[in-house]
Amino acid sequence: MTAITAEQVKKLREQTGAGMMDCKTALTDAQGNFEQATTLLRTRGLASAAKKAGRTTTEGLIGHRLSADRSTGVLVEVNCESDFVARTDDFQGLVDAVLTEIDKAGDAANEAWLKDPNGPVQRRVAATIAKLRENMGVPRFVRYAGKGYVGQYIHLGGKIGVQVELNGVTPALAERPEVESLVKDLAMQIAAQSPQYVSRETVPAAVIDKERSIYRAQLESSRKPAHILDKIVEGKLESFYQQAVLVDQAFIRDDKMTVKTVIAAAAKALGAPITVARFARLRVGETA
Repeated sequence: MTAITAEQVKKLREQTGAGMMDCKTALTDAQGNFEQATTLLRTRGLASAAKKAGRTTTEGLIGHRLSADRSTGVLVEVNCESDFVARTDDFQGLVDAVLTEIDKAGDAANEAWLKDPNGPVQRRVAATIAKLRENMGVPRFVRYAGKGYVGQYIHLGGKIGVQVELNGVTPALAERPEVESLVKDLAMQIAAQSPQYVSRETVPAAVIDKERSIYRAQLESSRKPAHILDKIVEGKLESFYQQAVLVDQAFIRDDKMTVKTVIAAAAKALGAPITVARFARLRVGETA
């Protein structure tokens, strides 16, 4: 039998919102596998797909850089051990230096490049560790370049960073304040509501199948007719879309509207087929 530690139980509880004993039981049943334990908790009605790890275990900042023409944007997570160090000039200088290295590398910047111990990022991290005597790391970055109009939003003093890329924005439209307003609203929506997908079409079939199987497992003891169960499952799936899919979410500025409606209204006003190509949301410590 796999030994389950208090730290594992605590982490699962933070990720799912379920009770401590329920988390311990699920981890035991899943032999320590977090994904299986989360599925078990949801099947047992003890956790929701919408509950995420709101608390973080590391400190640091989300660095951000946006080109003047909005064609290129970079977000990068740089971690340290304490908030005190995160607020120092030396650490913030490291964040800026990492952004510069990503800019210089351009399309060559990838995960292998980032993790290379002899590469420019790791050398800069090592030098700052030696100076500040605190462990640091750069676990990930997101770079969008040359495919659309990019916008960003930074929340909680650099603890959350969002990047959004729009399709359909011509150079002339890029000068319009309505475009800047739309991309800011979308980025704030993503920061607040943490969607996982742009549209229903981008949700992997395996994810939909898994959601359906969980909903059916939750209803196993209900003894309802099959056609009624099908309707309930599809209703639960609709709720999943409204939580996980950006364009299906209720708009944070007016919950009587969906994000899809907001984008459509902006596109009509601009006279162009504006759509969301992709987005990224980074929160300090969520990968720990």
